[in-house]
Parts: sequence; structure tokens; C-alpha cells
Amino acid sequence: MAATKSSADDDTIVKEAQKRFKRCADWEMRARKRWVEDVKFANGDSDNMWQWPGDVRSNRGDRPCLTVNKVRQHNLQIINDARQNKPSVTVKPVGNEATYEAAEVFEGIIRHIEYQSNAQSAYDRATTFQVEGGIGYLRLATDFADDKSFDQDIFIRPVKNPLNIYLDPDIREADGSDARFGFAFDDMSKDVAEAAYPKYKALMSLDPLGEAAQDDTDWLTEDRVRVAEYFRCSEKTSRLMAFTNPSTNEQTVVRVKGVPKEMLALVADDPQTKYRDIVETQVERFLIIGQKIAERSIWPGKYIPIIRVVGTEIIVDHEMDRYGHTRAMKDPQRIFNYWNSNAVEMVALQTKAPYLAPVGSIEGLETYWETLNTENPSVLPYNQYDDKGQKLEPPTRNNPPVMASGYIQGMQIASQDLLEVSGQLQSEMGHPGNERSGTAILQRQRQGDNATYHFIDNLALAIRFIGKQLIDMIPKIYDTQRVIKIMAMDGVETRVMVDPDATSAYMEQQQQEKEKVQAIFNPNVGTYDVEADVGPAYATRRQEAFNAFMEISSRNPEIMKVAGDLMFRAADFPMADELAERLKKTIPPDILGEAPPPQMVALQQQVAQLHGTLMQTMEALANEKGSRSRQEQQKEIDVYKAVTDRMAVLLKQEVSPKDVDGFLRDLIKAEHGSNLDLRNATAQAQTDAQASGIGAQVPQLPAPMGAQMPSTPQMPAGLPQ
Repeated sequence: MAATKSSADDDTIVKEAQKRFKRCADWEMRARKRWVEDVKFANGDSDNMWQWPGDVRSNRGDRPCLTVNKVRQHNLQIINDARQNKPSVTVKPVGNEATYEAAEVFEGIIRHIEYQSNAQSAYDRATTFQVEGGIGYLRLATDFADDKSFDQDIFIRPVKNPLNIYLDPDIREADGSDARFGFAFDDMSKDVAEAAYPKYKALMSLDPLGEAAQDDTDWLTEDRVRVAEYFRCSEKTSRLMAFTNPSTNEQTVVRVKGVPKEMLALVADDPQTKYRDIVETQVERFLIIGQKIAERSIWPGKYIPIIRVVGTEIIVDHEMDRYGHTRAMKDPQRIFNYWNSNAVEMVALQTKAPYLAPVGSIEGLETYWETLNTENPSVLPYNQYDDKGQKLEPPTRNNPPVMASGYIQGMQIASQDLLEVSGQLQSEMGHPGNERSGTAILQRQRQGDNATYHFIDNLALAIRFIGKQLIDMIPKIYDTQRVIKIMAMDGVETRVMVDPDATSAYMEQQQQEKEKVQAIFNPNVGTYDVEADVGPAYATRRQEAFNAFMEISSRNPEIMKVAGDLMFRAADFPMADELAERLKKTIPPDILGEAPPPQMVALQQQVAQLHGTLMQTMEALANEKGSRSRQEQQKEIDVYKAVTDRMAVLLKQEVSPKDVDGFLRDLIKAEHGSNLDLRNATAQAQTDAQASGIGAQVPQLPAPMGAQMPSTPQMPAGLPQ
């Protein structure tokens, strides 16, 4: 990113950043406190005790405070479903010479950016914060492709702590694409910061935005330093011009600044020339350390490179709140923990003595009774009479500790409340239900998915915005000719030459070229839009495809003869691809789409008939014209041989009937005008050609017997002479 020359001094920019940051902090203050509480609650356990309010825990003293975290499992149902059904970016050509092939290249570049960025990890982290606390973030960054190049690449970065991100409070779009400014704080090790910015060592103990962020003091430690990235959008007005280019007579739309002076003088006064002003957005980036700007640059995109992944966001009474899946389950979880703790406490306080016995009944037999918990005697003796001969009551077994039914019912109600407020009932959590058919099971699972689908949909919205930013940035980052890798959906990488000066968006290349590139791609040609498709990962869909093939082939084994290669290409066991290639060789070319079209087959048959007729004519002429000199005969035979060779070449070429038509006309006129029998054969060939629908009309042969041989006819364009 090149440095920008800004007329505003550092103090003005820092004051603007402080004012805007204070607005963000005031707007999000309550939502951020609740975010912390929700994330802690979602990850509560018996060690951190985050699911117990501090005052309740202190009042219970030494009494049990148990944590049985069911909330986490409900959250993981959504998080892990998002991992298995990751939204993917789909690029669609819109206009201005955009092509489907170029859109596929854009998709391949985006997949490669995701791969080299390990974007899946970033998506997972953002989704986790979205579900647990209500919001997560992603970032875009640029960096050099490698240590030996000045070329830059784009990277998708995770945000470790969403509380370090602030966006424009006035955004209206759900994806935040209309944000006018944003902040990204970074808490760095002091040693690393001093090595990176030695000139600002004395300022590193200060808050980068002064008094505006004094409420947030968690970062203030002896070993940590905070820096702030401040992004802001600025607008620049340009004049657009539409005119007719005199040299090409084509309509051209460009900025006035980009028109050469000579051209401008020719078309400026033309009544058909139109002008209008357009507003272009430019994103500036400032790195603030202490209260000084350490770096300033222009971001290559037109959007703030911060992408938010929202759970639910509402504004009530001018107060904004965000929450995820945890918020609604907090009270049922607390109730469950409370009843569970009290039930355990009650059982623990009950006596554990298994027998009640008069002292005299076991006097002298203590060895048997004291070892009941360690040994298993076959007989338990007791004294039936005391020393006076009076009968003693036998020992009786005491009832074991019993949990109060109220506690059991309380835990059951709390568990049911957790299921209902989450929308994830027992069967969605993996418990068996009454469903027996596969369709019924899928419908039940779909109900649970519908209750939480807004999380997956908002993640898809965020990834779509990433695709939108990448489509905007790729032409600006890949602005020089270079070979890049693109990745197909199945993970296969190919090489593409990026050429900003290419005449079209996409041009195929042969693999034999020295660069070994598949195509030449110009990202500046065409207009494209993006979508985010939610579905299983490619590996999952591949397994589903193989299972579907297996099911179909078991019912119809004949399918293997026409689609066996596709079936094993979808398999993932060793050597499946080699097996697919072998099966492909057994499939007829017409099924594979490699056979010539029917019109070409019919045309080749017509040419083959004429070829046979020529051979017969050569033999007839050799016998008929014996009176002529051997030199003349040999010359005539050489001419016929040349024509025959060209006919053989024609048989091997895939040319259109239109190209062959003229050649056949000249050929018949040149070679067969003197032979009546051949005229009859040609008329029959004409009738056959019309019946086949090819349209190659064979002309009548007007030349009489003995007519002079014309020159050799011209071959169709594209055939060897």
C-alpha cells in the first residue's frame, strides 16, 4: 500500500479519531459488557465458576456450587454445523464483456486466497464468537507474496478478540458495507512493538486515543503495548465522459483525465458527447501509537476491510444490544445448576449407615458387621436374646439416601426449558425419537436447523461481503502481468496468466506453452457480482455423490457402461482416479461428447463416396486416353493424385459444410466435366446430400466430353494446400 499525501496534520486526524471512537464506545458500551458475560457463561465450568453469579456463590459458602454446562453443547450444534456447511463464494458475470470462464477464474483466485490464509480457521473463530456472544469479526490484509517478490497477495485474517474492533455506529446494511470508519486495536508485546517502531518508543505507554478509551484499562500492563489502526472513507469527485471514438466509431466511456488531449479536442464540442460527475470512495489507513500517526497509507479497496459476523442485533429505546445463542439459555442453565447442587447437598447430608440394630444384638459379633463394606459374608449372625433371655429385635436395613422429588422435577423442567428456548429438541441433539423413516428424521432435524438458521445465514452474509471486497481488490492487487495459482472446488490447482492488458476477460491457452498456464485472465474486463452458497463441504458432497452412484448402479447396472468413470472419480479410496481413467476408455466417444457431430459424419461419408469415384475415374481415364502421350497421361494422373490426397486430408478435418461446398463445386467442374458416367454419379451424390440435410449442393457438370482440364481447385480455408 503506497503512502498517502494528506493535507491534514497528525493532530487533526488523531482528534477526529478520538471523537469518532468515543461515539463507538458509548454506542456499544452495554452490548460489550453483555458480550463478555455471555461468552464467559457459554464457557463456564467447575473451575472458573462463570455460570454462578458472584453474590450467590459467596452466600452459599461451603455448600456445593456445581456446574453442569449444557449450553456449550447447544452452541456446538450450530458451530460444528457451520464447519461442515461452510458458505462458499460464487461469482456471477453481470455485464461489460464479463464471461462465465472469467467468473470461474475469480472463484479460483478467491479459493486460493482462502487456502493460503487458512481462512477456515478464521471463519470458525468468528462463528464461535457469533454464537456464544453475538458478534465476531474477520479482517482483510495485504502482504508480499514471498521474500523474493514485490508482488502482493490478499489474506483473510482472524480477529482474536472482537472487543478490539469498533465500526461506524451509523451503518444500516446488515453486512456493514456502508461503514464510513472503523478501528482495529492490537495489543502487542512491548519488545516486538519497540523493534517495529523504535521512533515511538517513548509514546508506547500512552493510550493511542487519549482519554477516549480510559474506561478500557485491561491492556495496561508492563509488558503490553496497544496500537490502533484507524480506517476512514474519503470521497473524491471525478468527471465521467461518454463520446464516440472517431478512429473506431465506437461508444467510449472514460474519465476526462484519462482522455488524451488530441482526442479531447476532437470530441469535446461534439453534441453527442455527455458528461457527469461521479463520487469515488477512497479508504485511508492510519496507524496511531500514543497520540501520533506512525504510518499512513491508502487501502486498495473501497470498503473498510473489517467484516462483522452478527448473531442478533436489535435497537430498542435508542440502545443497541447484540446477543447470540447463549443469552436465552442462561436462566434455565442457572436453574439446572441450582437444583442439581441442592439435590447433591441433600443426599450428601443423609445418613449412609445401611443397618439399624440394638447394641446387644451384635455384641460380640462386631467383626462381621464392621467389615460389611469391604467383605461379603455368606451369613450375618446376630444375638437373638440378651443376657437376661429377653428376645432382641433383629437388625433392619436402613433406606438408602433418597433425592427429593422436587429437586428431580426442577432439573427436568430446567432441561426442558433449555431445549425449548434453544429450539433444539432431544432428537436434534442426537437422542432417538419416534421417527422411523429417513424423511421423517430429516424433517425433524430441519426443524432444529430452522430455529438457528439465522446464524448460518449471517455467516454467509459476511462471507459474501468478503467476496465482494475481493472482487473489488483483485484487479488492483493483481495489476501487473504474472502467473498465479487458482484452486478448483475439489482442491486441484491450475496456473493462470494475469494480464491487465489482455483484450478480453478470458482466453484459453494450451498446456504446451512454456508458462504452462491454462488461460490468460484480465480482471479489469467485465462486471461481476457475488453470492454465498451454504452447503456441505466438497468432501462431503463427493461422498454423497459416490453413495448416490452406488444406489443407482445397484438398481441399474447398465449405468456403469456410460457413467462408471464419473462414479469412481467421486470415490476417495486409493487408486480410484486410475480406475476412473481406465473405465473412461471403454465408454463410446459419442457418449463422452468426443465424437464428431452428425452433420460432419454425413459430410465425411459424401466425401468418401466422391473419393471412390475419383479412383474409378483415374483408372478409366488411364484406359480411355491411351492414344495420348505417356507424358501427358502421367501429368494428368499426378493432378488426380494431388486432388485425391487433398480429399483424404478433407476426410480428417472437422470443417463446416459451407467450407466444403465451394471446394466440391470447383473439384467437380475441374475433374469430372469430361466424363458422362461421373456426371451421373455426381447427380446421385447431389440427391444423397440433399436427403441428408447437409446442404452441399453438387452442381451440374456442363463441360462436354474432351473439355480442357481446368486448374486445380482451391481447398477450403484452414485445410493444408
